[in-house]
Amino acid sequence: QVPLVESGGGLVQPGGSLRLSCAASGFTLDYYAIYWFRQVSGEEREGVSCISSSISSLDASTYYADSVKGRFTISRDNAKNTVYLQMNSLKPEDTAVYFCATDTTSNCRPMMKYYGMNYWGKGTLVTVSS
Repeated sequence: QVPLVESGGGLVQPGGSLRLSCAASGFTLDYYAIYWFRQVSGEEREGVSCISSSISSLDASTYYADSVKGRFTISRDNAKNTVYLQMNSLKPEDTAVYFCATDTTSNCRPMMKYYGMNYWGKGTLVTVSS
C-alpha cells in the first residue's frame, strides 16, 4: 500500500487557487513533521512548506519557502489524517509536481531539504498557465 497520497493538482490560470491534499494511511500523520516539496523537470526538489506534529492543527509550527510566503498556507486535519496546502495567487513559476513527505522527526527542519524523508507520495501536477 502507498502510505501517502497527494491530490488536488490541476490546471489553473495565473492568480487562481488550488488546495492540495496529502492523505496518510497505515500510520498517524500527526506523529510526524509533514513537508510539501515541488520539482520541475531537470531541477532539484524544492522545499515549499512544512508543518510540525501537534495536538491541534491550529497550534502547529509552520514554515514556508520565501517564494510562497503570503500566498500558500499549510494546515493539518488530524481527524482526517490529512495535511493540506492552500495555494493562492498562483504564478506560472509555481508550475511543478508537488509531493508530500514525512520526516523522521516530529519537528520541521526549517531548511526543508529533501534528504532523509521517511515516506513520499507519488506527486500531483500543478500547472499555472493561461
